[in-house]
Amino acid sequence: MAAMRYWLMKSEPDVFSIDDLARAKVEPWTGVRNYQARNFMRDGMGVGDGVLFYHSSCEVPGVAGIAEVASAAYPDPTQFDPKSEYYDERSTRDDPRWMLVDVAFRRKLKRVVTLAELKAQPGLDGFPLLQRGNRLSVLPVTKAQWQAILALE
Repeated sequence: MAAMRYWLMKSEPDVFSIDDLARAKVEPWTGVRNYQARNFMRDGMGVGDGVLFYHSSCEVPGVAGIAEVASAAYPDPTQFDPKSEYYDERSTRDDPRWMLVDVAFRRKLKRVVTLAELKAQPGLDGFPLLQRGNRLSVLPVTKAQWQAILALE
């Protein structure tokens, strides 16, 4: 049995928010088109791993809730759909480029733990989210970082 891992997954709340996940219960994490983020989902994530659900590109970015990886990685169907903004004409069903995992809602945080709070937290030195220029939508989180972030709630 592999040890539980922790992740941060970003979503723009006007596209898909923690409230949307609460309503859906489980949602495929479609549309990731970055190879490193894809590799984290494909090679790193396991069912039951913890996920910090992060609202990005909004007025108050921050961690809004907790979710869990609910499936092994599988091909993202949007890559095959010419009507999707995530369509990739070079990807085939025999050799898919883009993978996703299903994410299950666990709970909303009592309040959003803001990016400003995360930046001010001394225990989060080296946290990838806080590194300049990091645009990844899926990031690994250490157990210590996970605990430090949830302690801010």
